[in-house]
Amino acid sequence: MPDILKTILNELPPKVIDSANFEGANIVVYTSDEDFFLKGEEKIRQVVDKIKKRIELRASKSLLIEQKKAEDFIKKTIPKDADIQNILFDEQRSIVVIEVKKPGIAIGRGGEILKTIKEKTFWIPQAIRSPAIRSKITEAIRHVLFTKEEYRKKFLNSVGKKIYKEWSPEKREEWIRLTFLGGARQVGRSCILLQTPESKILLDCGIDIAASNSDKFPYLNVPEFNIKEIDAVILSHPHLDHSGLLPYLYKIGYRGPCYMTTPTRDITSLLALDFIGVSYKKAVTPLYRIVDIKTMVKHSIDLNYNEVTDITPDVRLTFYNAGHTLGSAMIHLNIGNGLHNLLYTSDFKYARTRVLDLASCKFPRLETLIIESTYGGKQNILPSRRDAEEVFIAAINKTIKRKGKALVPVLGVGRAQEVMMIVDNAAREGKLPNVPIYVDGMVWDVTAIHTAYPEFLSPYLRSQIFQDKNPFTSKLFKRVGSPQERKEIIEGGPCIILATSGMLVGGASVEYFRELADNKHNSIIFVSYQGPGSLGRQVQEGIKEVKFSVGSREERVSVNMETVTIDGMTGHAGRNELLSFVNNLSPTPRRIIVQHGEVSRSLDLASTLYKLHKIETTVPRNLETIRLR
Repeated sequence: MPDILKTILNELPPKVIDSANFEGANIVVYTSDEDFFLKGEEKIRQVVDKIKKRIELRASKSLLIEQKKAEDFIKKTIPKDADIQNILFDEQRSIVVIEVKKPGIAIGRGGEILKTIKEKTFWIPQAIRSPAIRSKITEAIRHVLFTKEEYRKKFLNSVGKKIYKEWSPEKREEWIRLTFLGGARQVGRSCILLQTPESKILLDCGIDIAASNSDKFPYLNVPEFNIKEIDAVILSHPHLDHSGLLPYLYKIGYRGPCYMTTPTRDITSLLALDFIGVSYKKAVTPLYRIVDIKTMVKHSIDLNYNEVTDITPDVRLTFYNAGHTLGSAMIHLNIGNGLHNLLYTSDFKYARTRVLDLASCKFPRLETLIIESTYGGKQNILPSRRDAEEVFIAAINKTIKRKGKALVPVLGVGRAQEVMMIVDNAAREGKLPNVPIYVDGMVWDVTAIHTAYPEFLSPYLRSQIFQDKNPFTSKLFKRVGSPQERKEIIEGGPCIILATSGMLVGGASVEYFRELADNKHNSIIFVSYQGPGSLGRQVQEGIKEVKFSVGSREERVSVNMETVTIDGMTGHAGRNELLSFVNNLSPTPRRIIVQHGEVSRSLDLASTLYKLHKIETTVPRNLETIRLR
């Protein structure tokens, strides 16, 4: 079969290209010919038009000016207003990454400043935004990627070789199978295995954090699953029920790529580190170590929304906005060069929120839809966003008026930032009393990551950040950084507390609950889904006493605080949103698979969708395999 690299080299002028490599599905050609580097883009475009693959032209090492001189030139060339924070060189790939507060200024009108840097230094410059709030995890991830540059180059090249191993298409056996290893008829441990004659791909790999150990993890001990045969993992978003077991795959030997958006990469790493910390606090041996998280980062490939890329010889991936959390993605797969098109929504929100835009519903082609059903039951009609926010603010005011503390357990990713924006807006409009608003747990770290990637936020919030009016940095929010500060809050006066975890299954929210639950003046306000078996679900359902292990003794705490549940603030699509999404979906799928929901809700949604659209609907069980072709 033809070799795609040889095909490209044959199309380019002789003796100007030193080498050609893969970077995943992309192809990079290196030249030490100064004239071709500066003027060869038109010839590259002609080859791209012919082979329909992305090709990038870069300078070979011999052409690059030394790093110190390049750094000095960059600092001299980029305006001071851009506020350079860091300059990172990837010599193996001839790239220089420039972290700045204001990327627009660093790029220049029409990209002129970066073009000048490229022409004078021969490095390929990339300007990225540094977080408005310092993010240690983002810094650590960038450090891992740039200190392992030689490994990354070899890894990305090996991925490309596998993708293009049969570049010239030919007729072959065609079939597609889905096996549900978790997340079917339940919320938690989402994991789907997609198989074709050429590929084995894992869609998400999560943990059910509210379940007992026997039901906590996906079924990876089945004949269909062999870690050595997995070609790629695709991660929709960082919540632990979708990402929690990903580092473990690398612990047990997986060394293939994991595709995700950049915010998902950063937040997944942060949540994995927190998962290790929580395990130690519970005196449980963690499933994986920090080194496994670093290995995961080294093998990550980040993609933007609407960016089409080959991931195996017969599967092409495109991410679309899911509206669920920062960087959350719907996964669209074109399988077998147009043979079948699959959309896995994962978790999504089909409504605009204060932080994110609504999920996409227009796709080039679509035969099979896999849709979530967290709020798919007939009774899951959510109130409007405005009504939900009013109830939320009223519940806080009621608590403060009786001199109590309002505890809001939040998911560190998504709900926390949404609640912060609601509280900030209400405070500025005078709808909340002047009381402290404390932010505890990993919320602050995740919020810092939000400030690094405003392009994934709602248009309004993005414009606020670009205009230096970042509401996430509001002085209203007070970060809690130590157990002593937490103690002072518990002993202090009326306040609002935003703390993880959202289901009361660990973290700061459980500590606050244990101390505040017996006081009838206090309240706990649930704003996100509470999984069956979680402490949050038990409190929601009216449990009157909770047992806690405090050191070597057992402590019983009466639950006298007011309990408020506000479904309308969830990051999941409610029943009406789910029906509206399918109604507006273009094109109309031929089959709908309903998962990620409690049994009754999944069956309810599937039944309604069938009655409305007369489309084949399926509600699989865990370990069930469905043949799509």
